[in-house]
Amino acid sequence: MRDRPGRSFGWLWGAYAVSAYGTGFGAFPVLAVLVLDAGPARVALLAAAGRAVGALLAVPLGPWVEFRRKRPVMVAADLLRCGALLSVPLAYGFGVLSFGQLPLVSVVTAAADIAFRAASGAHLKWLVPPDGLLLANSRFEATTWSATVLGPPLGGAAIGVLGPVTTVLADALSYLLSALGLRASGDEEPEPVRGKGALSGTELLASWRHLLSEPELRSLFLNTLAVNGLIMATEPLLAVLLLGRLGYAPWEYGLAFAVPCLGGLLGARAARPLARRYGPAGCCG
Repeated sequence: MRDRPGRSFGWLWGAYAVSAYGTGFGAFPVLAVLVLDAGPARVALLAAAGRAVGALLAVPLGPWVEFRRKRPVMVAADLLRCGALLSVPLAYGFGVLSFGQLPLVSVVTAAADIAFRAASGAHLKWLVPPDGLLLANSRFEATTWSATVLGPPLGGAAIGVLGPVTTVLADALSYLLSALGLRASGDEEPEPVRGKGALSGTELLASWRHLLSEPELRSLFLNTLAVNGLIMATEPLLAVLLLGRLGYAPWEYGLAFAVPCLGGLLGARAARPLARRYGPAGCCG
C-alpha cells in the first residue's frame, strides 16, 4: 500500500506547511480597508462570501472528491487558488483592482480549499498507518496554528515595507510551491471504485440525522460552529476598527490576531500526550 510513507508524508506535510504560511498572512481585510477604503458592511461581505459558498459546495464536492484519486485533486486545487490570487496583484498593477473582484476571488479559493481539504484528509488516511494518524494530524494542527501565529505579523510587516499586495502574491506563490511539492511526492493511491457520485435528498437528511444523533459528533459539530461563528462575527469589525479608525499599522493588526492563537499551537503540541493519558474521547469530552 505505501512503499515510502515517511518520504511521501514529508512531501505532503511540507506542501501543506508552505500553503498554510502563505494563507496565514490574511491579506484581504488589510487590502480592502487600506487600499479600497471599504467600510464594515463590505469587509463583512468579503469575510462571509467565500465561506458561505464553501458551505454550499461542501456537500456536492465531498462525493465528487471521494471517487477520484486525491493527489491530482489537491494539485488542481492548489493551481486554481494560485491563479485566482494572482489576479489580484495583476489587477492592482494595472490600476483596475475593485472591491467586487475580492469576493469573487474569495469564493473561488474557498471552493478550491474545500476540495483540497477533503482530498488531503482522505489521502493522509491512505498514506499513514492508523497508529500514526494522531501524530500526523497533530503535526498538521501545529503547522496550522504556528502559521496563524507568525503569518499575520509577518504579512503586516511585508505590506508596510513592500506594498499592499505583497502578501496576496506570496499566498499565490505558496500554492504553486505546494502543488510542485505534491507532484514531487510521487505517491499515487489506486483509482477509487466509482460510485454514483451524488447524495440524494434522503441520504443528505440521513447524514444530518446521524451527525446530530451521535453525542460525540454532535458535540464536536456544535463546538466548531460556536467557536468559528464567534470568531468570524468579530473579525471584519476588528479589521475596520484597528486598521481604519484606530490607525494600527498592518503588522500591529496582524500581531493582535496572532497572540491569541498561541493557545491553539499549545493545544496542537499537547494533543498526543493528552490522548495517551486520557484517550481521544477524554480529550474531546
